[in-house]
Amino acid sequence: MGDVEFTPRAFSKVILHAAKYPHCAVNGLLLAKEVNDSKNSKNLVFVDAVPLFHLCLQVAPMAEIALTQVDQIALSQGQVIAGYYFANKNFSDNSPDVVARRLSDKIAENYSSACLVAVNNTKMTLDMKESPLSVTQFSGNKWSPVSSLVPDSILNATSIMLQERWHEFDLVDFDNHLDDIALDWKNSKLNEAIDKLVETGC
Repeated sequence: MGDVEFTPRAFSKVILHAAKYPHCAVNGLLLAKEVNDSKNSKNLVFVDAVPLFHLCLQVAPMAEIALTQVDQIALSQGQVIAGYYFANKNFSDNSPDVVARRLSDKIAENYSSACLVAVNNTKMTLDMKESPLSVTQFSGNKWSPVSSLVPDSILNATSIMLQERWHEFDLVDFDNHLDDIALDWKNSKLNEAIDKLVETGC
């Protein structure tokens, strides 16, 4: 297993999703690409996150629809569904439930280095000094903890988004889209705003 990295877009959208619904459990998918470093070990780079649900995470038909649509978009962009993230409703519970395990196992069937990412609610702050994400990766037919790389620049940018309350107005998950199909679950405008914030150096 190589290093697991998050781009600003992937990391911040996971955090914004959890922040938008602090009273709910949330989940989503992580899109990735693989790159080979000079030592020929593979680094898994999550380039985007797709927020899925906050109302009822256990509805299998809706999850299947979402997985199909996200997979089609990812393939068109040369990406792959390579991870699943979740934040539990219970503030101190960071353990994956049956849904998280089932969906992450399904992802691992198609992507052998898939990751299961838990949001540690106790580390969610407006002034983020450390990543609240705990990452396990599928390897050798089991899930094992791995370190993830989130530089200070990404933590700082995400802190600005939280302080400016981007999560309340800009982030759309699949549940929101099902309520109003005019809402963009791909979060195109939010993606552009995140990229612009990072480019300007926060």
